[in-house]
Amino acid sequence: MQIVRTVMWVLLAVVLVLFAINNWQTVEVRIWNSLILETRLAALTIAAFLLGLVPMWLLHRTVRWRLNRRIASLEASVGAVATTGAVAAATTGAVSAPQPAARSSPLTPQP
Repeated sequence: MQIVRTVMWVLLAVVLVLFAINNWQTVEVRIWNSLILETRLAALTIAAFLLGLVPMWLLHRTVRWRLNRRIASLEASVGAVATTGAVAAATTGAVSAPQPAARSSPLTPQP
């Protein structure tokens, strides 16, 4: 899997370099009436792409971090409950199997 990721990054870098070489002319960007920015077209395009990508990437990483913490917390609580349940069953000497709840099927008529 690591080789696929590396190949994708190399291909992306090659495409980015080819794009920059083919679009290296100077363009004027009018920000306000009296403020004009002269920059290269490739730099402007890459900056605009990153301006849209970076906030969404940061949001994605934040949500992923928060959900991983939540999963770890839930796994720890399940482990604690399982441990206390096993200790309680060992001290009483009786192990009871959980009883399934009685459910009515939507296909069977109700009395």
